[in-house]
Amino acid sequence: MLAPAPAASPINSGDTAFMLVAAALVLLMTPGLAFFYGGLVRTRNVLNTMMMSLLLMAVVGVTWVLWGYSLAFDVTAKVADGTFGQGLEKFIGGLDWTFLNKVKFDDVDPIGYAGTIPHAVFMVYQMMFAIITPALISGAIVERMSFKAYFWFILLWSTFVYSPLAHMVWGRGFLGELGALDFAGGTVVHISSGVAAVVAVLVVGSRKDFATRPHTPHNVPYVLLGIGLLWFGWFGFNAGSALSAGAIASVAFVSTTVATSSGGLTWLLVEWVLRGKPTAVGIASGFLAGLVGITPAAGFVTPIGAILIGSITAVCCFIAVSLRAKFKFDDSLDTFSVHGVGGTVGALLTGVFATKAANLMKDAKGADINLGLLDGNAGQILIQFYGVATTYVFSAVATFVILFVLKLFMDLRVPASVEEQGIDLPIHGEEGYGSDFGSGVFVKSSSEG
Repeated sequence: MLAPAPAASPINSGDTAFMLVAAALVLLMTPGLAFFYGGLVRTRNVLNTMMMSLLLMAVVGVTWVLWGYSLAFDVTAKVADGTFGQGLEKFIGGLDWTFLNKVKFDDVDPIGYAGTIPHAVFMVYQMMFAIITPALISGAIVERMSFKAYFWFILLWSTFVYSPLAHMVWGRGFLGELGALDFAGGTVVHISSGVAAVVAVLVVGSRKDFATRPHTPHNVPYVLLGIGLLWFGWFGFNAGSALSAGAIASVAFVSTTVATSSGGLTWLLVEWVLRGKPTAVGIASGFLAGLVGITPAAGFVTPIGAILIGSITAVCCFIAVSLRAKFKFDDSLDTFSVHGVGGTVGALLTGVFATKAANLMKDAKGADINLGLLDGNAGQILIQFYGVATTYVFSAVATFVILFVLKLFMDLRVPASVEEQGIDLPIHGEEGYGSDFGSGVFVKSSSEG
């Protein structure tokens, strides 16, 4: 008697290869961010600034395996059945997948997030998002925050802010059940980090010499290298969020390209007209604004919609950066002005431009879903607003609580003497270019930074 044929594996090798490459591209974004931020600060703080991004690759790369992934995506609901988490699972995941228990390399996830790739591949792809999101916050508090306090801050923030938000939106939580559209992280990544940046500035305070000395970028080529790496990696960020190699990934890839180009072009022209000179930092900022703005909409919009989102987001971010400078608020590298504002604008515009012409989604009965205003679903804008508002409140409150608790146990800032001299040599024992402190003499920190 012949044995029954083994069941065919649902794992698709093409989708798996695509997602492995996408995960690698998203990881590349964190060193890209390090160069982008590092070029914008002063010479004596370049290493500390870049370390604040690279540190996330070490910390979250471990904590995501131990508990972060489980808190973000473990849920008893089934995507295939159209069900969502109930009770506490509306807001945070369970603990069944801690230490990657039950996360298999040879089978798909049991919930139904990604039906054609190994569960472990889905896990590691989501890890890359968890790594870069807290790193974005560092741009607001460079050149003065204690490295020790920052270490504990990002560990706690990634656990108690990022994981719950990822669960609420993508992990079958209540924002997903509500119908909030966030293809690749407008709320989960950009708004959450942008709002946290504002709170961090308010709690940590401005740089001591913020209003008395210029703070010009020390290495604009670093900034341009950084934006190039970010744009390259962002294809994995957005197209990879389709979780398979197919039509929706293609939609996201194209929309990411044209929105970013539109954002850079718009910023360049606005700056040229209003300030008389098109700058390299300006076009890089425009590219970044376009990338941020299209992120929540990437898999839901046509190329024309993507161009409009990129352009509108760039204008809004340009205004926000200008106002930040006018009001002398020391969000040092414009984290909120670009990521917070850009993510907000992009999330709201998703409710306008999302259309079934780009992404033909079906409801539980098999009927086409009208995604946004272009499809006649004006109510989606209100749903998007609710998702944005929830993210603002949750990120702001949770960030404040984390910093308040840390302040009870340690100094959030480096000593004034270290801030004056620069953080690199006193705290890390290294200098970026070997020219600032030729004597090798530096002020010893009175407390660990």
